[in-house]
Amino acid sequence: MISLVPTLSQGGRTSRASVNLSRMMRAFLFLLIAPILIAQAIDWAKVEAETLKHYTALVQINSADPGGSEKPVVDYVKSVLDKEGIESKIFTMDNLANPEIKRPNIVARLNGNGKKRPILIVGHTDTVNVDAKKWTHGPFSAHREGGYVYGRGTLDDKDNLVAALMSIILVKRQNVPLDRDVIFLAEAGEEGAPVLGIAYLVREHWAEIDAEYCFAEGGSATRTGNRLRFVSVQTTEKIPFGITLVANGVAGHGSVPLKSNAVVHIAQAVSKVAAWQPPMRLNDTTRTYFERLATVSTPEERDRYNGLLNPEKTDAIQEFLAINEPRHNSMLRTSISPNMINAGYRRNVIPSEAQASLDIRVLPDEDLPKFLEMLKGVINDPAVKFVRDAGSSRPGALPSRLDNEAFKTIEAVAKIHYPGVPTLPTMSTGATDMAFLRTKGVQCYGIGPMIDSEDGPKGFGAHSDQERILESALYTFVKFHYDLVDQMARAK
Repeated sequence: MISLVPTLSQGGRTSRASVNLSRMMRAFLFLLIAPILIAQAIDWAKVEAETLKHYTALVQINSADPGGSEKPVVDYVKSVLDKEGIESKIFTMDNLANPEIKRPNIVARLNGNGKKRPILIVGHTDTVNVDAKKWTHGPFSAHREGGYVYGRGTLDDKDNLVAALMSIILVKRQNVPLDRDVIFLAEAGEEGAPVLGIAYLVREHWAEIDAEYCFAEGGSATRTGNRLRFVSVQTTEKIPFGITLVANGVAGHGSVPLKSNAVVHIAQAVSKVAAWQPPMRLNDTTRTYFERLATVSTPEERDRYNGLLNPEKTDAIQEFLAINEPRHNSMLRTSISPNMINAGYRRNVIPSEAQASLDIRVLPDEDLPKFLEMLKGVINDPAVKFVRDAGSSRPGALPSRLDNEAFKTIEAVAKIHYPGVPTLPTMSTGATDMAFLRTKGVQCYGIGPMIDSEDGPKGFGAHSDQERILESALYTFVKFHYDLVDQMARAK
């Protein structure tokens, strides 16, 4: 064996000074390699068993909105953090709509040396509600079968919740030296009541969650036909915006048709909206997304994605996407979906009013007043009024950057756990609570476990009646999440 510690001798004997020096250098070398030895000491088999224990317990809690409560989830998470010696704080806004249901948020922090600003790791504790009769397995059973775990919240968002929980636990256990604080947040109300969760925390308790970077839901590793294709990272999102079209006319007997019929005016307005393709506009995220997606696509798909900006091809390509790849079509523009029409109360009565609700998903940098003027021009009917819906509550914010430490680290860690595929920045067509954080200047990135692209259409995706996750994908995601937190926060 080659000694790493030099010795000093006097007459063939080692001096006391030499012994002390030897001990000091051994201690110094141990301090240098201790983090490596500790990192290698993680028993991932035990971590997976622990992950499954916590994940099962969390899925089995009914935290649906409406129908459940986030409090039992927070109680469970707090008990786990307490056992690990991780201090936490609970913040609860008064639930005026339903005072007896408590909807708390819990925040925990591991302190770093302050050389860098904190990172925030987030999972939301609520889920959408369920129709239990439609579930093959109980919605809160966490039933395991065929390598999958079934239940409400398995993909949205108790996967991110347990991954963030395990990450802060492992950072604490490993005694990782930190250049930045690691903040854990389990938030309430993401699925429709952000006023009780992230909006409340940003407004009233910002110092508790203020961070340079945030990792939350919104991404995934995507597999098609059992072949991993890419890792997606949500770097921006469209903004929900609701408009109700209202037409008024003369009420009368259905046996005497009237040109002022409100139903006719609304029907014509909806038809015009459905036929209109708002202008295409790419941003840094969507441009990079389609460029990188082209590299892992068939030759025919590659030509389409690369030809989006080709004036000779773009119209035909956009029409193809609208019919065959509607999600990609929505990523190209501010989108409008007419989803509800209300009118009349009897077949033989012409109603005096008819309404149509439009679900508008606005690009992050959309000039909304200008867009609404364009929409009014498309409808071109003075009998149709525009009424902005209450509850369009998520703010707009610029996309998170692709050239900073966080995104580059995500790419590097993804290559380890999802090798051989590119990392694609994505613009979510739906909404997340990261919008509130981005408006405060936090660079936010949505991540998630591996999913099969076929699962959603088959009814196994998020919000479905058979929501499920591949158990092995959950474990890989926990490792990915921990390595990401470790690389971002560890003292260099």
